[in-house]
Amino acid sequence: MILRGGRIYDVSASAATVSDLLDLADPASVTGADIGAVADLGSDNGPVLLAPIDLQCVKACGVTFALSAIERVIEERARGDADKANEIRGDLEAKVGSGIRSVVPGTPEAANLKAALIEAGMWSQYLEVAIGPDAEVFTKAPVLSAVGWGADIGVRSDSDWNNPEPEVVLIVDKTGTPRGATLGNDVNLRDFEGRSALLLGKAKDNNASTSIGPFIRLFDTGFTMDDVRAAEVDLVIDGPEGYRLEGTNKMSQISRDPTDLVRQTLSEHQYPDGFALFLGTLFAPIQDRDHPGRGFTHKDGDVVRISSPKLGALVNRVTTSKAAAPWTFGIRALVRNLAGRGLL
Repeated sequence: MILRGGRIYDVSASAATVSDLLDLADPASVTGADIGAVADLGSDNGPVLLAPIDLQCVKACGVTFALSAIERVIEERARGDADKANEIRGDLEAKVGSGIRSVVPGTPEAANLKAALIEAGMWSQYLEVAIGPDAEVFTKAPVLSAVGWGADIGVRSDSDWNNPEPEVVLIVDKTGTPRGATLGNDVNLRDFEGRSALLLGKAKDNNASTSIGPFIRLFDTGFTMDDVRAAEVDLVIDGPEGYRLEGTNKMSQISRDPTDLVRQTLSEHQYPDGFALFLGTLFAPIQDRDHPGRGFTHKDGDVVRISSPKLGALVNRVTTSKAAAPWTFGIRALVRNLAGRGLL
């Protein structure tokens, strides 16, 4: 579907999937049947808004901001124990924070900083992807598993140190060309990944643990990659007990250019149906919620609002991955759906 002037248009007769739509030379020009108003979304009798991607692979970049690099090292040194994080944070920030912020990843200056940190016994696998030549790029979620605006988002039921990650998500077509951007929540389990980086897959890929939306804003003369580079992504968490947390992810502070992250994702791989690429976040909440020194973690019923003026707002309620609606609509279901509507 395409959104124009507050109305939603079904363009599936011209492009059966979002992947097909984004391969067109001018997807914004495609016409279709008017199926309702955006204002009706979320109402009791209104349509449900799915994630605005379908066949695209869901990829993500990590440790693309200096602050996130420091927090990953804290998790590693705390062995995933939130109680130890606060005492580690001040010392680590004083020793490596300014250096990480001042260098461009992959440069000779970054290599010199790495050598100095190794000699000082401060090196970490997370600093390697923060300032080294190779970015962290991983597969975040299976095709068709992401949830959209208004859906419940899942956190593993056995995690007790976790947080949302508000991010800009690039949408890239089959040729490797970024065609637009949207918002995403790359839910993070600090306790799991902190115990071992080899638990990244278990920490990141769970039922309903990826949220994308509300819509894809296509690149044109009024919205370009420079708008992505300058974007500020605001986060508000409202807890069921009256708790409130606010933060901002400033893309101007990213260590690697978004186009370089796309290039690295494509370096030795092809994506014939395109891909969605989470660009990372500097947001890592450290404010205490319940217990002094333990920082933030989610509670069941938290409402997470991720917004940016040029990309809209992505709103989800937090539950566990076990309690969230099970993922049942996969690739075979999509093929049957398209065939049943005569779109294949």
